[in-house]
Amino acid sequence: VQLQASGGGSVQPGGSLRLSCTASGFTLGDYAVAWFRQAPGKEREAVSCIDTSDGDANTYYYYTDSVKGRFTISRDNANNMVYLQMNSLKPEDTAVYYCAAGNGIILSSLSRADAYNYWGQGTLVTVSS
Repeated sequence: VQLQASGGGSVQPGGSLRLSCTASGFTLGDYAVAWFRQAPGKEREAVSCIDTSDGDANTYYYYTDSVKGRFTISRDNANNMVYLQMNSLKPEDTAVYYCAAGNGIILSSLSRADAYNYWGQGTLVTVSS
């Protein structure tokens, strides 16, 4: 069972990146998935979460206030992946980004790191001019 986060890199303010979270050994579509980030000297925070729905009208999405309207989380169940599209990036988005997967998580706990069973290794996003 493994999660792998990828897609990080260096970008100028206003640029875009797409992070990918790939699962092996289990069906990611059966799990809630979240992207967390941790900047130097700061606590890990939930950036975005998606529940186990298939992206239909009943899907629950969570975005932290600072990324609303700029980031989009989505599933690709055919490829056992989840993406985080990040647009209009700002220097304050600089952090190591982690994907996490968990099952049986109630909606009110989706942004809690301790709710997740599996974690990827992290991918660094640097936004700087």
